[in-house]
Amino acid sequence: MQYRKLGRTNLSVSEIGHGMWGMGDWTDAVDQESLETLQMSLEMGCNFFDSAWSYGSGRSDKLLGKLIKKNPAYKIIAAGKIPPKNLKWPASFGDKLKDVFPRQHVMDFTEKILEGFGTDTIDLLQFHVWDDSWSDDDEWKETVSDLKSKKLIRFFGLSLNRWEPWNGMKALQTGLIDAVQVIYNIFDQSPVDNLFPLCENRNIGVIARVPLDEGGLTGKLTKKTHFPQTDWRARYFEPENLQSTVLRAQALKKLLPENMNLPEMALRFILTNKIVTTTIVGIRNLNHLQEDFGSSDGRGLSEELIVKLRSHRWDRKAAPWSD
Repeated sequence: MQYRKLGRTNLSVSEIGHGMWGMGDWTDAVDQESLETLQMSLEMGCNFFDSAWSYGSGRSDKLLGKLIKKNPAYKIIAAGKIPPKNLKWPASFGDKLKDVFPRQHVMDFTEKILEGFGTDTIDLLQFHVWDDSWSDDDEWKETVSDLKSKKLIRFFGLSLNRWEPWNGMKALQTGLIDAVQVIYNIFDQSPVDNLFPLCENRNIGVIARVPLDEGGLTGKLTKKTHFPQTDWRARYFEPENLQSTVLRAQALKKLLPENMNLPEMALRFILTNKIVTTTIVGIRNLNHLQEDFGSSDGRGLSEELIVKLRSHRWDRKAAPWSD
């Protein structure tokens, strides 16, 4: 496992981070299996674990807390997220900060996350949604400054709305944002236009999420793939998106280097971009650890292949099925 510095912070994080959404919020998740997977992930070199209170109403936070308690000798970097008070994903321009992240709400959930982690401070606290119309509001700025001064959090970040990498750039210029979490993968390349250059200029850490497009870049989907209605992917891969995704994934398979599968190429594409600090993969069981972590060995893709993959950029706009 290779490591990179998270922007201007003093945190050295693993290139592959462990996303905990599936462990906390998916109906078929089993806590014991999740704990075993987290433990093996840690022992294989992962030190960055991305949780959120909304992942099972604190369930993933508690799982991470158990991992931290069991492994005092390891330096585990725990990232948490404050849920929007109005429980609306994603945020939109019409939402008011007072209805989403009022001061008391942020303070209350900071305490809940700390309780789940079982720690005195949170390494990286993030707002789980964001809209740049809030950037000039002093309340969130004062709240974040207070959390840092009281040492309840070390660093602060934002998780940006799906396919809106521009909707956060104003906030990043306040100087209060240490890291930004954004969707970036072979399909979703738009962060390179403006967001990444700004992050590089201001030395802000970049956490690339959804590296495999919710499964679209695994190469396992077919035009007949069906998800049960209890699985949120049944909505995401609605007929039109599923058909387009399968066709695009098939085209990518033609570019695969020898002895490399599509998920590995997708992860290596992300890590070849040195502006990215880490990419968080939703690993729920032991079977995927070796395959995913093997992509972090310091070897990027060739420039020739990167150029070809850039032509597979797929610019999309948020839709009801993509929330």
